[in-house]
Amino acid sequence: MLLPLRLKSRLLGKDNPLKGAVLVEINKRNLLISLAYVVPALIFMLVLIGYPLFYNIKISFQHLDLMTLNNPDVAFAGLENYRKVIGLDSFHIAFKNTFFFTFWSIFLQFTIGFALALFFNMKFRLAGFLRGLTLVSYLVPIVITSLLFKFMFNQSVGIINYILLSFGFVDQPIEWLTHPELAMWSVIIANVWVGAPFNMMLLSTGLSSLPDDIYEAASIDGANKFKQFVYMTLPMLRPVIMIVIMMGFIFTFKVFDLIFVMTAGGPVNATEVLSTLAYKLSFDQFNFSQGAAASNILFFILFIVSLIYLRMVRSDEVM
Repeated sequence: MLLPLRLKSRLLGKDNPLKGAVLVEINKRNLLISLAYVVPALIFMLVLIGYPLFYNIKISFQHLDLMTLNNPDVAFAGLENYRKVIGLDSFHIAFKNTFFFTFWSIFLQFTIGFALALFFNMKFRLAGFLRGLTLVSYLVPIVITSLLFKFMFNQSVGIINYILLSFGFVDQPIEWLTHPELAMWSVIIANVWVGAPFNMMLLSTGLSSLPDDIYEAASIDGANKFKQFVYMTLPMLRPVIMIVIMMGFIFTFKVFDLIFVMTAGGPVNATEVLSTLAYKLSFDQFNFSQGAAASNILFFILFIVSLIYLRMVRSDEVM
């Protein structure tokens, strides 16, 4: 236990010859108390994150499949699994699809989120209620959202085709999830519906922190709303914008459940991404080493982006 304040002040008095020993004892107790809080979290991270990550890296350098799963002496493969994975045609498709999906998702999420943030930043009645209502899509579990959009884009009974046919926009139902070109845009729309409120929330926080007196001074000097937005709002929001984009990249680039539930990477690999490719290599083809290699490539890309993100956060804190 920590020493009472009055007793501590007496022990640390100038005339106390045991002052040094008392300080050492207090520091030891404070260290033990700090470790008591840190160690459980450290054990949790090591067991549930550290060990799986280490094991995944380990088996990516071995020949581990269904036949050698229980073999204690699995052969060392070196970089062979990485070469085989990179040489797969499905990997090239998944790599391209991952960046295509990530780019358009981030672009649309940010654009819609920024527009909503500017709209709700205006002072009008029910602004807070409507802003909170838009967060429902972000709070709904991603599996529920995936199933919802899977039924909405269904060719036969989906509400999207029903509305388009009812108003005469199309003559026949559209194959949203079974057409190679439309399937990717279908999952992008679903992902934008999930991620736009998150962008709006972060950007709204940044907008609310901007000082009003600067805008008042700019209005007096004759700057219109457009000039205020371009020359004042955007530069002052630059740190927030960069963080939103980087976080959006990290969350979107590793997407799995949304695509797996809606299309499972199909049709004909049209929506195959690195995460679904790693899953199929491991649990459909039972080639665990190649699946681990594919997931490690995904991890390496996200690790580099995370380092850039942390560097940007630290530079903003210094400024």
